[in-house]
Amino acid sequence: MNVQVPPPPPYNAQASRLAAPGSPARKYLIGAAGLLVALGGFWYFTHSAKPPARRMMAAPVKVAVVEQRDMPVIERTIGTVVANSTVSVNARVQGQLTRAFFKEGQTVKTGDLLFQIDPRPYQATYDNAAAAMASAKAKFDRYTRLKGQNAISPQDVDDAQASYLEARATAESARLNLEFTQIRSPVNGKTGPILIQPGNMVASSSSANASATPLVTINEIQPVKISLALPQSDLPRIQEMARTPQGVTISMNMKEMGAPKDLTAKVDFISNAVTNTTGTIELRATYPNTDLALVPGQLVNVVVSLSEIPNAIVVPREAVNTGPQGTFVYTVKDGVAQQVPVRVLFDDSTHDAVQGNLKAGDKVIVDGQIRVVPGGKVNVSGARKKPAGDKPRTSGRSGPGNEG
Repeated sequence: MNVQVPPPPPYNAQASRLAAPGSPARKYLIGAAGLLVALGGFWYFTHSAKPPARRMMAAPVKVAVVEQRDMPVIERTIGTVVANSTVSVNARVQGQLTRAFFKEGQTVKTGDLLFQIDPRPYQATYDNAAAAMASAKAKFDRYTRLKGQNAISPQDVDDAQASYLEARATAESARLNLEFTQIRSPVNGKTGPILIQPGNMVASSSSANASATPLVTINEIQPVKISLALPQSDLPRIQEMARTPQGVTISMNMKEMGAPKDLTAKVDFISNAVTNTTGTIELRATYPNTDLALVPGQLVNVVVSLSEIPNAIVVPREAVNTGPQGTFVYTVKDGVAQQVPVRVLFDDSTHDAVQGNLKAGDKVIVDGQIRVVPGGKVNVSGARKKPAGDKPRTSGRSGPGNEG
């Protein structure tokens, strides 16, 4: 039997080098194969028809309840307390100031004696004028009797009468000057510091030295006025409210100053012109100030009531957000957040009156909105407490389309 043995294959030196254990070429082939496997696995997991579900964590938020109530349209500003009247007390006659009858800062009434100027020169002048008047009066009476007897000419009687009237006027002027040596309070009010101390010479305010330093300044502080300025855009509301029976009223936040309650006053003055430099109009309200709670020059936080939005949908100011499509709020129902577009009617710096698909009792997110996704789940960690008091600011702002 013949057995045929096939000849061996031809020798391939390159293939032998690739298949040799530990050769660099073999390492490259193994690395390339591993890279292909990794890329294939990444493609499979990223392009699979059913990707693995990723767990979404609920965003922690705080909510507040939507209210429906009458929303007052208000403006917040800073008011300045102004004295009802300020009087600079001056001397009406010149002389030496001898005495002051009050203490600095004392409350005085109309007619109270404040200062005494040395009266002796004026007393002497008055006595002389009174004597001259008495002599002229006696002469005039005597000539009048003689005229009745046709013993004197009418001309002499007329001259005697003229002399008497002149002497009486001179005596009255001297009496007034003597009276002016006692300087009395022209108003009820509180005195300031004494600007000219007793012992100094004072000049008459009616003399050439009209710019003489006053003796003291008195501020009438019962009542006082509160001066404030509002934007001219509020003028139609101000005028409309002023025509109502209750008029325009202001409320002064005094609790921040330690007072037990806020103060209210009625506006009784609206300026007749808008200030060109600021675009504002001045209002003044009168407060009785019976408890002396207000002092001229004091700054107070003022809230002005201009109108009211009845049955308004009211949300906390923090609940209103602004996006590319306008303003909106997030509502929470069954642990899911929904984005609801709204239109702001009025903002009083604490609450907003809005118009939108909201109703009383809905819950809106007031804290944590940055993590909220529309339609995403949320975790309500607590409800925001109502603020104890509104924080004042320069002015309330109206939203777009404000109809309040």
